[in-house]
Order: sequence, then structure tokens, then C-alpha cells
Amino acid sequence: MTETKFVYATYIATTPEKLWKALTRSEFTEKYFFGTKVESDWQEGSQVTYSRNGETTDHGVILKCDPYRLLSFTWNNVSDESIRKEPSQVTFELKQMGSTVKLALRHENLQPGDIVEREDTFEGFNNGWPAILSNLKSLLETGKTLPPLSI
Repeated sequence: MTETKFVYATYIATTPEKLWKALTRSEFTEKYFFGTKVESDWQEGSQVTYSRNGETTDHGVILKCDPYRLLSFTWNNVSDESIRKEPSQVTFELKQMGSTVKLALRHENLQPGDIVEREDTFEGFNNGWPAILSNLKSLLETGKTLPPLSI
């Protein structure tokens, strides 16, 4: 059986330090992640929590944290009612390439229902992550997020 995963890469005109801050600090995530606040002490084994309007939306446990290079954690969505043997796993890899940073995202241990083969939605990790990371890229390169989209 083939593992379902989602992989996405983007290249951002920034530094690894600025990108790391954007991934790990709420003052940034709230801007590009549609109002989502992130909280953690970023130590391996610690909890990571994403919340919107004071309500937890996603949570997990930090598996690996190598500042400015790699961040990996389990991912549990509180509204997910599917039966899973184990949580999915998100990994961000940062690689400096001159004045650009390659950001590679891997979201693994997915179920087929986590991928939504429609273009008119942000549902599914394959539709949500590109929107979030495009917004992140825009914020770091221009200081502004993308205008709200209606699909």
C-alpha cells in the first residue's frame, strides 16, 4: 500500500532566520495562516497548538526542531473524525540558496480523504497548504499578505 502524502516547495527571498520566525511566532502566523495563532516552546517532545479565535484547531508533538533548518511535528485536526492508526506528520525543511530560502513542506501519514481533488476549495491539505505558504511568501517578500480570495 502506498503512503498518502503531500509535498510542496517554494522559494522565498528571505533569510532562514526570518522564515523560522514566521513559522514559529504567532505575530506572523496570524497574518498569513488566516488568523491562526501558533504556540509552543519548540522543544522536541513539547506540544504545538494552532488556534483561531481562542479555539484549538490543530495540535501535535514536536518530533524534531533544528532552528533555521528543520521543524517536524505530529498533526491532529480537532474536527477530524476519521480513524487513524497514528497522527499525520508535518515537516518544514529550510535550505539557504544565496539570497533565497527553499522551503519544503512534507505532510505525511495522510489518508486518501485528506486530499481533495477539487480546485474550487481550500479543503484538503493539497489545497490549504499552497494557499498558506503563498501567503507566507508574499508576507516575507512584500510585507503584505495576499488579498482575500473567494472561491
